[in-house]
This record gives sequence, structure tokens and C-alpha cells, in this order.
Amino acid sequence: MKTPDFTATILVNQTPSEAFNAITNIRDWWSEEIEGGTHQLNDEFVYHYKDIHYCKMKLIELVPGKRVVWQVLDNYFQFTVDKTEWKGTKIVFDITGKDGQTAVTFTHEGLVPQYECYEICREAWTHYVTVSLYSLITTGKGQPNPKETDGFNAELAEKWKLVQQ
Repeated sequence: MKTPDFTATILVNQTPSEAFNAITNIRDWWSEEIEGGTHQLNDEFVYHYKDIHYCKMKLIELVPGKRVVWQVLDNYFQFTVDKTEWKGTKIVFDITGKDGQTAVTFTHEGLVPQYECYEICREAWTHYVTVSLYSLITTGKGQPNPKETDGFNAELAEKWKLVQQ
């Protein structure tokens, strides 16, 4: 039975090790704004995009050349009624050899069509995985969100504090 979780797969000519290294270089394909560690088991990092999205992740599984799993510890969306959609979900990258190529299957476990953010998140993940991560793996250059010039948004930080109370 097919799961309703969002999934995207890319196929590249690079090795599973090269794909794994690209995945863990999150700043090079998702966002230059990532704060925190992204390479060691139990590393925690924060992603934010302006005052629209903020999330805190923990690297809970790391199998070189095979698998990367992040747990969403906290999340805030400015554009949803439920500001905590994603909280408790997992983001999984499974890496497998396939006919001389490498398949990277991305699954956001818990991101389901019932979520208010589903369409926007589906479009965003599709871009980040099938365009930016694919490009990083195949050419060495991804298309991450650029670093914001004014640093962490104070208004977002205030909203985040309210969500946490």
C-alpha cells in the first residue's frame, strides 16, 4: 500500500557516497541560513526563511552512503492556522544503487495531503530535491535559499517564543 507521505526520487550517475555527502551539506542545496551542525548523529540545526517558516531539526539517523533521517523537533509556519504543522514528522533520504546509478528517495514522513501546508511544501520540497539537491550531486553546485542580509528576523523570533509558550 502506498503511503500518503510526500516522496520524491532522483536518479544520478554519482556514487552513493557522493549523494550522501551532498545531502548532509544542507547549506549547499536547501538554505544558506541553516544554523547548527548537519554532519554528526544527534546534531541539531535550525532552518528559517524570512518570517514565513522556522523549524528545528535533529539528525537522528546517519548511515554513510545509505540513509539520512531528520526529526522535526519544532516548527512554525506564518501562513497556516496550525502553526506547528511538521512538528514530530521525519525527513528521510534513502540512498540505493540502481543499475549502475544512485537513487535518492526523499520522504517527508507525516507530510500528508490533509496538512494545510501540503501544496506549498510539496512544491518547495520538489524544487529543493529534484532541482537543487540534484544539481549539487551532479554538478557540485546547488540552488539553496541565499543568506538573508539582516540575519535572524527579530519579529520571527518573537512569534516563535509565543508558539513555544
